[in-house]
Amino acid sequence: MRRSLIPALAAALLLTGAVTAQAGSAPVVAAVQSPDYAAVLASPVRTDEDRARDTARHTAETLAFTGVRPGWKVADMIIGGGYFTRVFSAAVGPSGHVTAWQPDEFIGFQASYGEAVTAADALPNVDGVHSAIGAPVFPSGLDLIFTAQNYHDLHLRPFATDTAAKVNAAAFAALKPGGVYVIIDHDAVAGSDLTVPHTLHRIDRATLIAEVEAAGFVLDGSSDILANPADPRTANVFDPAIRGHTSQFLLRFKKPG
Repeated sequence: MRRSLIPALAAALLLTGAVTAQAGSAPVVAAVQSPDYAAVLASPVRTDEDRARDTARHTAETLAFTGVRPGWKVADMIIGGGYFTRVFSAAVGPSGHVTAWQPDEFIGFQASYGEAVTAADALPNVDGVHSAIGAPVFPSGLDLIFTAQNYHDLHLRPFATDTAAKVNAAAFAALKPGGVYVIIDHDAVAGSDLTVPHTLHRIDRATLIAEVEAAGFVLDGSSDILANPADPRTANVFDPAIRGHTSQFLLRFKKPG
């Protein structure tokens, strides 16, 4: 959707700090403002159900980990029900843009996934898109590609064995130099093989890191804010005994440049 350059410029000035100068004086640079993630979580774009999940999902801390700011171009990769799509819509504001991608295979599996794309597309700064899982629809020049609890799905048995490699390559191509690729997923026992994503819906973080780095990314940070030492990491994530309480890892990769 086309937007006026005026709001975009205003947002940029608020974010980076305006530079002013008077005759015979040195430029004065205003302090860079940190994003107000509390205001993001309170946005009317989000639902009461979303807000009820924020504490358990450490949403404010996750946003800080991504570094997302007003004006950014973001892709939410495999949006599920759109929880993070709405968060990023609020975070990037009217001068930013979010691409909300859902694989066709997910939509074919469950109608609500298609409904989530339609709902996302109705937001003024979001494009809801879908395509085959091995060919994601990402625009170029992105600041951030984000996915939560879905990277392991790239290794489900119905999909081609090179699906993860294709998606990682597409992410690398879509990000601008210095852009970041942030992944949250359910932790598997260290050394687990690639049968575990299908059977337990988890993935070994070392395996994931190796796959993403093979696409050209550099590991730039990690966080244990979603870790749960009480999770033995041996049960299916949908097992009622552990569902909603799995140990998860949070990784940030950067495209060099």
